[in-house]
Amino acid sequence: MQNIVPHLWFDTQAKEAADFYVSTFGNLSAGASAQAGNSKIESIATLHDTPSGDVDSVTFELLGHSFMAISAGPMFTINPSVSFFVQIEPAEEINRIWNELAEGGEVMMPLDKYPWSERYGWLQDRFGLTWQISLGNKKDTGGQSITPCLMFTGDVYGQAEEAINHYTDIFPNSGVDGILHFGSDEAPDEEGNVKHAQFRIGNQTFMIMESAHDHQFGFNEAISLMVNCDSQEEIDKFWDKLSAVPEAEQCGWIKDKFGVSWQIVPRVLNEMIIKGTPEQVDRVTQSFLPMKKLDFAAIQKAFDG
Repeated sequence: MQNIVPHLWFDTQAKEAADFYVSTFGNLSAGASAQAGNSKIESIATLHDTPSGDVDSVTFELLGHSFMAISAGPMFTINPSVSFFVQIEPAEEINRIWNELAEGGEVMMPLDKYPWSERYGWLQDRFGLTWQISLGNKKDTGGQSITPCLMFTGDVYGQAEEAINHYTDIFPNSGVDGILHFGSDEAPDEEGNVKHAQFRIGNQTFMIMESAHDHQFGFNEAISLMVNCDSQEEIDKFWDKLSAVPEAEQCGWIKDKFGVSWQIVPRVLNEMIIKGTPEQVDRVTQSFLPMKKLDFAAIQKAFDG
């Protein structure tokens, strides 16, 4: 069960983007080794009377990896500080996926042969989401075809290894798979900082990179990591250990000390929104909107009426 779900914030395009991604990743050939499960839209719901007005919420799956997306206005814009690393075979599938994602987007690193991959490229699609596409088997990324990758730049450059230790200390079933450090001849990056690392939190694989180049972007709320919790005790634990910016605390959202955004939520909340009656969904929405840390019992009471 996937406990940490990437959550994407769009202005108005959540449904359009989700349809595009499901179409792109759901069209794999029968022999593609990366096919870890269905790529599909799982649910679409509308939350009424939020600070952003009526908000579309979409849950979807890509190659067995769960995502959520909302259309909630222009307050936050997706940028490359969080990208998604796609490990896929055969090379023909890479070419097709690359071409579909690149249309209307921007190529950051051309699809080519690199020292770490026979076939690799990095791009930003037309919705602003960034993807690293690589030829390889998902067994090398903990059985995941799609792996979130955090890039530490600007004010948090040099803190990636601290972040790995912080996250793996907080979540059970965590560990470090490998860390590659910069050498002395890789300026402007400093020797010893993290060039690339792969680690697990809660049995899910993540990646971290650092860059000293002037990228003009950093972590924001447009991409958050939503932690599904089974009890108030879990909510309290993750909230207390991750939240480091009190003014960012709202509706279950927090920022950690590195600027990464998280949502700490009851696992049943999305099920309430998907399966509830319109009246139940409205009651639940109005119950959690004024909250900072979510109150599991109060939300359940609102749902039950």
